[in-house]
Parts: sequence; C-alpha cells; structure tokens
Amino acid sequence: MKKSVREIKEELDSIQEASHPSIELFAADERISVRELVRKWKKNKLQDELLQKQWNEMNNYETSAKKSGYQKIAGVDEAGRGPLAGPVVAAAVILHPENRFLGLTDSKKLSQKKREYFYDLLKNEALDIGLGIVEAETIDKINIYEASKTAMKEALANLKQKPDFMLIDALSLEVNVPQESIIKGDSKSVSIAAASCIAKVTRDQIMMDYARKYPQYGFEKHKGYGTKEHLEAIAAYGALPIHRRSFAPVRNRG
Repeated sequence: MKKSVREIKEELDSIQEASHPSIELFAADERISVRELVRKWKKNKLQDELLQKQWNEMNNYETSAKKSGYQKIAGVDEAGRGPLAGPVVAAAVILHPENRFLGLTDSKKLSQKKREYFYDLLKNEALDIGLGIVEAETIDKINIYEASKTAMKEALANLKQKPDFMLIDALSLEVNVPQESIIKGDSKSVSIAAASCIAKVTRDQIMMDYARKYPQYGFEKHKGYGTKEHLEAIAAYGALPIHRRSFAPVRNRG
C-alpha cells in the first residue's frame, strides 16, 4: 500500500543521512507534493551541513587552545566604536564545551532577529558572560581606542569565572591572561562571535532607552551612528550628554 503524503513527511523528518534509500524512492514518486517534500528536505539538509561546516571552522581557534591545555576560553569583542552617541560596550563570553550555536557569526552579518535569538540563547546557555560599558564622557577624555580596551578589561573583570585563555578581535590587552588576537575574529571564532552578539544587542538596548528619553533624535533607527537624520537632529537640537563631543561631526554641529 502506498504511503500517504503525511506518512512520507514524518519519515523524512526522521531521516538524517542523504544516502538513505527512501530519499531517492520518494524523489521518484509521481505525486508532485511528495517530490516537493524531498526537494525541501534536501535544501534543509544542505543548509544544515553548511552551518555545521561553518561551526567546525569557527571552532578551530578554540580547539587549538584546548589542545594546548586551556579549558576556560573567553571570547572578547566590543560594539559601538563608530557611533557619535552612546557608550562603547564590550562583552567577554566563555562558552560551555557542549554549546552548539549553528549560524552564530559576526553580529554585523546577522539580522536583528537572529542577533536577539542568539543573545537569548547565550544568556541562558553560555558558561559565563561579563560586560564592560564606557560612556561618552570617558570616550572624550581617553579616546575611543583606549575606551574600547577599557570596556574589554571591564568585561573580563566582570566574569565570575576566571578564563585561562582569551581570544580577542583585532586588539591585544594588557591583562594577565594568555591571549590570541585575531583579525576579523568575530567571523573566525565562535567565542568572539558570541561576545560580538552580546555586546551589540546590549548596546542596542541601551540606545533604545535613549530613544525613549530623547525621541527627537531617532536613536531607535540609527543607534547613534552618523546618519543624515542624526546629524540634522544634532544641528537642530544640539548635542546631548551622551554625544561624543571629541568626534568631529558632533563638535562641528553641537
């Protein structure tokens, strides 16, 4: 007796291997609906394989560190170096060895929905997360580069568990923790990508609070970056305490 479309769908949902004999059998079925189920299954399978490959590749630095004897590896990254307003936010994240976040990468490459999805997962499942926040006033005093490093040091200090190794995006920190600096690390290391996501979403939440406090500036849209709308708001209403007055676009308009 021929299987129903529903039965075939249930069987496809249980199949893990593309070499399973039922795949080609169903692909040759005369029913269009069955062939469409197989097409979708193959597409999803390919996507899963690509995500698993990406995950494995982005674990190379962590795997190498573990082979050297390190156990608690912190990824460190920041968000908010470029905006004209708001803080620079850094995160340090120690992932659990069993964590598996397929699709996690540089937060700038993820949609807002995906960033928030991984943010929630990380908050619930990561071994430890530390945050560092440096406000505009301090950025103006010490410059954005030093402020970014300060935020990263604060994030490390706010971890409850002390890392024995650190992977960091592009910078090196004067801390007593062995470390490896990776150019574009947020797209090469899962630990740094996790920190990138936590830092970005945390900063966006802060800027949404400012959007409610200062509705005429449009922070909910540009998050403090130098868009045309933001520059016009500074010219019209002046610079706020959260603006970075050492940045030329603010200094010249505010």
